[in-house]
Amino acid sequence: MKTDIEIAHETKMLPITEIAASLGILPDELEQYGKYKAKITDEFIARNADRPDGKLVLVTAINPTPAGEGKTTTTIGLGQAISKLGKKAIVALREPSLGPVFGIKGGAAGGGYSQVLPMEDINLHFTGDLHAVTAANNLLCAVLDNSIHQGNPLNIDPRRITFSRVIDMNDRALRNIVVGLGSKADGVPREDHFMITVASEVMAILCLAESLDDLKERLGDILVAYTYDGKPVYCRQLQAAGSMAALLKDAIKPNLVQTTENTPALIHGGPFANIAHGCNSVRATRLALKLSDYAITEAGFGADLGAEKFLDIKCRMTGLRPSAVVLVTTVRALKHNGGVPKDLLKTENVGALSDGICNLEAHIDNLSKFGVPVVVAVNRFDTDTEVELAIIRHVCESRGASVAISEVFTKGGEGGIELAEKVIEACEKPCRIRLLYDDDMSITDKINTIAKSIYGAAEVKFDASAAAELKAIEALDPKYSKFPVCMAKTQYSLSDDPTKLGRPAGYTLTVREIKLSAGAGFIVALTGTIMTMPGLSKQPAAYSIDIDNAGTISNLF
Repeated sequence: MKTDIEIAHETKMLPITEIAASLGILPDELEQYGKYKAKITDEFIARNADRPDGKLVLVTAINPTPAGEGKTTTTIGLGQAISKLGKKAIVALREPSLGPVFGIKGGAAGGGYSQVLPMEDINLHFTGDLHAVTAANNLLCAVLDNSIHQGNPLNIDPRRITFSRVIDMNDRALRNIVVGLGSKADGVPREDHFMITVASEVMAILCLAESLDDLKERLGDILVAYTYDGKPVYCRQLQAAGSMAALLKDAIKPNLVQTTENTPALIHGGPFANIAHGCNSVRATRLALKLSDYAITEAGFGADLGAEKFLDIKCRMTGLRPSAVVLVTTVRALKHNGGVPKDLLKTENVGALSDGICNLEAHIDNLSKFGVPVVVAVNRFDTDTEVELAIIRHVCESRGASVAISEVFTKGGEGGIELAEKVIEACEKPCRIRLLYDDDMSITDKINTIAKSIYGAAEVKFDASAAAELKAIEALDPKYSKFPVCMAKTQYSLSDDPTKLGRPAGYTLTVREIKLSAGAGFIVALTGTIMTMPGLSKQPAAYSIDIDNAGTISNLF
């Protein structure tokens, strides 16, 4: 079969003006970034605010494995398949980060005949949104350090600065740094840190903001430091929120592109789900609902991370409610959970599949706790056997989940017809979403609820530093105790240990750090050894990506 990039190059894209026109977007309501991508203006969003919403479909997956699951590919293919059934469908995705594009993962624009295009642009600089987030974040850091240098009028304690610089690249050498070295004119020396841009609070704020005014207010609420006498210092006190919002004035507008079958796609925002909340922007999701019968969105990594945060954070804050959830799995991934090494996953192994299918069962059980219909999409590979597929089908149906075989990678929308029919059917079922915990529960109880109910932990241990941070946050303002929790946890396991595959139970989950994201409106709990600045692998994708003299990029998968 042809590579993803070969398929992308051979696809005849329509001018983005034609895609926009099919959605009723007028020329003046579109801001073009070249021929095939554009931003949608606030005027169009306001003009369509009173239109009825379509159905919202959330796509999630089991815990990711080296074999790959194809969640984004399934999301795109599902949108194409629903369109083939004569319904209006729009996919709403996150923007890829340069970190994984040049790191271990490579491109993140779908695959095969279910991609979003132009895939090279989307995977690289796109419309500059992530660069704008980086600039806004680092402007606040510059203003903060300048305030300390210029006599420190806010009495900021350099040892208690909580806001970090960011860059959209995997660079472990920047995790812990010292700034302000040199002469007196070079600033005040202090320890600092870098996070990857997509894990930043500014990225979360961009994705959760409903408007430019809301964005600016949330930016002003960012907790940046404490004073020498323990008082909080917020972004608004540094007078940086307006300038930050100015840098983000275009980034807040949703991006319009198309799929390999020329169906519309909105791609906007890109927080990771293992160290951030893992959902695309609220504005893009709302817009997709206004413009379609079915808006299909995805949440990052497995359902224990992205889907839980979509429901407990994004839905809680916005009132958005999915009518169905698609849970992506593969035969190969389940065999990996059953102990089969990557090089043997193509061989039929019923025993390993039966051992590893507990991971799928856990995610079905977890999603059922939210009261939403579940459709399992089995992303089929040519090495899958009918016996293996039958085992998955039996397990899913025994747990009350519909199941469909998906071949959207090799066949595009046509390969997702069965899945589309099952999703449409699921969307018509009575559905009343239940959130996992109440706002009035303590932060400790919320963390315990997620850890025990979703991850399968027996107990939660708080390191002394995390317990102290939690106490300090609760003392700042009673409203912070009502915030939802954003767990930072390895994506590779239901537990906080990436080596524990399948469905681990009876273990202790360790919370080592607690952070307040006051502007985003949630509490971040870091568990295990999870890092907010990833590093490159021994053989990163950057080694293979290249461009020829004609400007053709290769090996951007």
